[in-house]
Amino acid sequence: MEPLTATVRGIRIGYREAGNPDGEPLVLLHGFTGSSASWTGLAGEFGSYRLIMPDLTGHGKTEAPETADRYAMKEQVADLDALFIRLGLDHFSLLGYSMGGRIAIGYAAAHPEKISRLVLESTSPGLRTQEERRLRRESDEKLAAFIEREGIRAFTDRWENIPLFASQKQLPETVRERVRSGRLGNDPAGLAGSLRGVGTGYQPSYWDTLEQFGMPVTLITGELDEKYVNIAGDMARLLPEVDHVTVPDAGHTVHVENPARFATIVRKALKP
Repeated sequence: MEPLTATVRGIRIGYREAGNPDGEPLVLLHGFTGSSASWTGLAGEFGSYRLIMPDLTGHGKTEAPETADRYAMKEQVADLDALFIRLGLDHFSLLGYSMGGRIAIGYAAAHPEKISRLVLESTSPGLRTQEERRLRRESDEKLAAFIEREGIRAFTDRWENIPLFASQKQLPETVRERVRSGRLGNDPAGLAGSLRGVGTGYQPSYWDTLEQFGMPVTLITGELDEKYVNIAGDMARLLPEVDHVTVPDAGHTVHVENPARFATIVRKALKP
């Protein structure tokens, strides 16, 4: 499952394909500091589907543009859509984790006619108020500056020890090393640009859009990730057709902490 590349809208995008080339398409969007490689361990669980796993802007093999505007939500959505058109995808299921989930929501809002089912893991439709967004932009700017100043290794040491990922410390060392290696493989300029362009403080709020989503939506959260359990609960009250599943003894990265349960939930969500 070697990484592939395609140039669309003036940017080189990395992606991977796996599964059944004639199967129903399933697009998987990774989180911040991840890449298409984040999903390769799960590919066998969805072997009957045609799996498309892009590297989001500034991550993996996708270019890291110099200007933060090129990472903005509308640009990410346009780049993905151009890639999907190139790959012949006109109707597909879309799964996104964390940052990838936010971008999946943005894509579904822009192109609802293309999404058959939407699966969102540990994510949000954005921040509700301008003040919340302002404070988050300030926080993300400090983190982006830290990445540029201290480099990818120092950032990774800091990032993997934030409370959001505390439950990962209970994982086997081999799993933790695989996650760490994926983070270290990213371009620090790309991660800084991602924070400044599509961080939660910069993206549009989609809370008022959720009521218009006509596709079935499955929300996946980990029981130990209380913040995102609550966010998903609020989302579930707005979405017309929704199933919210919370996985016991798991935190923010359910697909890493309990991949078997995660795969079972996703397969059920994708059934017609």
